[in-house]
Amino acid sequence: MKDLIFVGAGGLLGTLSRYGVQQWIPTAAGGFPLAVLLINLSGCLFLGWFFTVTPGTWRIPPRLRLAIGTGFTGAFTTFSTFTVDALRLWSEGRAAASLLYILASLLGGLLMSLAGIRLGQYMASRSGGGATI
Repeated sequence: MKDLIFVGAGGLLGTLSRYGVQQWIPTAAGGFPLAVLLINLSGCLFLGWFFTVTPGTWRIPPRLRLAIGTGFTGAFTTFSTFTVDALRLWSEGRAAASLLYILASLLGGLLMSLAGIRLGQYMASRSGGGATI
């Protein structure tokens, strides 16, 4: 139960941080999600760094690692976890698994997003609302 509290506390801070960054950095010309891109890239850099230094160099208690790594970074961005996992597979000599994971994540994410958009559009049309993306 204590683990959940630590993850939740970190998640709250990550969510608020993400929201703050998205408010602070305006959407670029043409609607390019610059803030989200920067959030995801910085999250990748941070999580790769964090999970590299904390097991050996810095002795951080496991629950604090949960709060920062899983809670904060997971809420700030989940893309960072994706990239670290893909690189971990690759570094373990599992190139095929890494490439499969990358393709499945990207294509699966796009397909699930499309399915969610279509479902939302369908539900909006049934209720008389107009939902578009």
